[in-house]
Amino acid sequence: MAYEKTLKIVTNLDRGAIEAKIAEIRDSARSSQLAELVSLLSGVEGLPRAQVEARVKSALKWLADKPQHNSLLARLELVELNLPNLK
Repeated sequence: MAYEKTLKIVTNLDRGAIEAKIAEIRDSARSSQLAELVSLLSGVEGLPRAQVEARVKSALKWLADKPQHNSLLARLELVELNLPNLK
């Protein structure tokens, strides 16, 4: 029986939690051998919000036509929702 995983929407992540989520997604991408995605999400720690936003948006665009990676896409969308919290 197929089922959709529900992603709990959390919109109060701080910078540390956002960066940890990005690292988690990057590690998943690495183990799925998605080198381009790993590259997009590497080195975001400590970057200004606009640069993190640009990387996340590029990664979302890269994942958009890859339905086999929907779980990565969903987790990245969660990060995107929290980007306004980056200070």
